[in-house]
Amino acid sequence: MASAAASAPPPPASLPRIVAASLIGTTIEWYDFFLYGSAAALVFNKLFFPGSDPLVGTLLSFLTYAVGFAARPLGALVFGHYGDRLGRKKLLVLSLLLMGGATFAIGLLPTHATVGSAAPVLLTALRLVQGFALGGEWGGAVLLVSEHGDARRRGFWAAWPQTGAPAGQLLATGVLSLLTAVLSDDAFGTWGWRIPFLLSGVLVIVGLWIRLSVDESPVFKEALERAESRRTGEAETLPIVSVLRHHWRDVLVAMGARMAENISYYVITAFILVYATTSAGVSKQTALNAVLIGSAVHFAVIPAWGALSDRVGRRPVYLLGAAGVGLWMFPFFSLVDTGSFGYLVLAVTVGLVLHGAMYAPQAAFFAEMFATRMRYSGASIGAQFASVAAGAPAPLIATALLSDYGSSTPIALYVIAAAVLTLVAVGVAGETRHRDLARLEAGDADQAAVSAAADARTV
Repeated sequence: MASAAASAPPPPASLPRIVAASLIGTTIEWYDFFLYGSAAALVFNKLFFPGSDPLVGTLLSFLTYAVGFAARPLGALVFGHYGDRLGRKKLLVLSLLLMGGATFAIGLLPTHATVGSAAPVLLTALRLVQGFALGGEWGGAVLLVSEHGDARRRGFWAAWPQTGAPAGQLLATGVLSLLTAVLSDDAFGTWGWRIPFLLSGVLVIVGLWIRLSVDESPVFKEALERAESRRTGEAETLPIVSVLRHHWRDVLVAMGARMAENISYYVITAFILVYATTSAGVSKQTALNAVLIGSAVHFAVIPAWGALSDRVGRRPVYLLGAAGVGLWMFPFFSLVDTGSFGYLVLAVTVGLVLHGAMYAPQAAFFAEMFATRMRYSGASIGAQFASVAAGAPAPLIATALLSDYGSSTPIALYVIAAAVLTLVAVGVAGETRHRDLARLEAGDADQAAVSAAADARTV
């Protein structure tokens, strides 16, 4: 009876508010994160790494970009631990404050011309704070919705926090595109680049107001009550220990599933700003506008892919996206090489639509793998540890390959290899869409047996 109650959807009026709270927060956090990536490609090489060859300066700039990913696993561990102990809501408020504060501070940073080598050091430190916050944000945001929502439409509802990534990309790229359109290159490089970073302070205030108005996940609250009632005085097992004991296979599946999704996204949205402007002869404004249009379409299709995963399963949709991204890479670069704005938009848009087929079901797919009192840790660890090997070095590797070979072929092969890895990881995973999140509890029985039984009931 308790399980059924925990699985029941919240009142109709509350679920949209919960989705909005998750979406506004993830949008702001991804805005902050992507803003840095775009600035790294466009101006940070000159402001913080002057005197280098332009492409070398870009490499150094992307290196600080990658540092943010290095901090994400630590954020996943810390936020996952306390999120599984204290609840999702408290940690989501903290992650928003950390990310917004670091981004606002970047907008106030002195450049290399003012303080010398201290400038890139300060920039790197703030990037670490951004990565730490984002490492804890994703898991909490998608779980807050997944654990509130109707199981029959979990893929659709959990996909909405995922739209925070393209929404943040859309917002960051849109602000940068507007500024580069109305400001001269000199004005933008001198002071205009600071404006979008300082705007983060306003966005955080709005996000906090919405996030503080929602309730904690009912599935988590019930799991916490059950844990308290059966506590015998012995220390409770750490969530990370429980994850590695009961869900290590699921962690590996999640990490493999992230490879193609993460690498392809940063090649399509971040590296493209370098490739299009240096190899295809496209202007900075044109490249930004193409990403802007592609991100708008990406935002629109993610809920649709999530809804499809409710009908046919998480795995088929995810596999379609991984295969599609791999097959699209050679046409993608061929279209960009034409220098045509229309073909550039087509290349980015199709790439992001295929990426959405992986990204949309990912939230529900990962949430359905783990038990409630270890779900924040498990989902965050699987997602963020993979980002160190996937998204973190992707623009760096792509730029280095372009520098060494002067061709897009090695970059396309790099993304294709990641797609193959994801196809294998998702291919060996079990389907999860019928699992009851309230029943996925780690008690005296081995969690693998619980998961297997849940799968068997859906056959």
